Amino acid sequence: MARYHIETYGCTSNRGESRQIESALRDAGHYKVDSPEAADVAIMNSCTVVEKTERNMLRRAKELEDEIADLIVTGCMALAQGEEFEAHDVDAQILHWDDVPQAVTNGECPTPGPGTEPVLDGVVGILPIARGCMSDCSYCITKQATGKIDSPPVEENVEKARALVHAGAKELRITGQDTGVYGWDDGERKLHVLLDRICTEIEGDFRVRVGMANPKGVHGIRDELAATFAEHDELYNFLHAPVQSGSDDVLGDMRRQHQVSEYVEVVETFDDALGEWTLSTDFIVGFPTETDADFQQTMALLRETRPEKINVTRFSKRPGTDAADMKGLGGTKKKERSKAMSDLKMEVVGDAYDAMVGTTREDCLVVEHGTGDSVKCRDHAYRQIIVQNASDHGLEPGDFVDLEVTGHSTVYAFAEPVRTPQLAD
Repeated sequence: MARYHIETYGCTSNRGESRQIESALRDAGHYKVDSPEAADVAIMNSCTVVEKTERNMLRRAKELEDEIADLIVTGCMALAQGEEFEAHDVDAQILHWDDVPQAVTNGECPTPGPGTEPVLDGVVGILPIARGCMSDCSYCITKQATGKIDSPPVEENVEKARALVHAGAKELRITGQDTGVYGWDDGERKLHVLLDRICTEIEGDFRVRVGMANPKGVHGIRDELAATFAEHDELYNFLHAPVQSGSDDVLGDMRRQHQVSEYVEVVETFDDALGEWTLSTDFIVGFPTETDADFQQTMALLRETRPEKINVTRFSKRPGTDAADMKGLGGTKKKERSKAMSDLKMEVVGDAYDAMVGTTREDCLVVEHGTGDSVKCRDHAYRQIIVQNASDHGLEPGDFVDLEVTGHSTVYAFAEPVRTPQLAD
């Protein structure tokens, strides 16, 4: 868990993005503080309207850098002129709005609020299926708050999922500290069983996205899980399996339980079972024991497995964890490695979205309103697609639509409808 301080500059759109960032951070168990001095991480949502504004953003970023160990800069100036912060020696992560919540977690498991009660947010139903995990990562403070895995029965979670769908949920988000070990406290991993029952026993048109599942937990049920994904159209072809490092030595120091080979075997199994799918993973850059050779192994793993959603986090110490007592790498070294990996990330992700241009994506779900008159949609592999001028097409959250991809902005695509609910009628 982290204490965060967020500052928002500019227009109403930026304020809306900050609200979404804060909502995601609260869902993950982080909490807001009023000053950077009291925070573990500061987030600056920047504006770039005129030259004077740019100067003010750079000045404020330098002030925040002096007050906080970890600074994240997002927003319009970060995306349009991110190089300016580096040119002015601002030590910060320059991120897209959507990538901020994951960066704040420092590779830790998400921490939901008390209990495991579902939440309906628009057409999105959030279903925490368990609390706790089976890991003991040396850098993670979440375990101190959640303890070992505690899994409610499959039947109970199916009923909660059914209630969400009946209440209007079109997208179910299965969440937990580690969904891959659901049921382990009962002697048997049951994630694939739960997903199969949700898809076969609940009536209605909906999609299911599976949240973070550590590679070790997935590895033992990789064949069963991949087969379940292949069988049910309701399941987004999407897996978030955070590998964190491409070096077995570093994974050992992190106490991550899995080895690189197990992660690769999970990826290969899903490659064999699914024609098109999205691999999401996380990397921690600059862990105290990470050597140059270790880092190059991580870069090689990214190139080999080519995940389409990648969270790159610079290591920062969490109080009370074993890694906090390790002698850390210098900030310059972490910054250089983070930039190198972030550059490779944008290349890999950009290639994936570039390959989508000109294709038609069928039955995409409109999930939520975006900036201005736009909507955010998800295709069957959970890739984000933006449709602008949504009101002209009569699109609202909860609709299913066929889309022709016309372009992309590296981390999401743009598309025009070729079939809408209105045209289908």
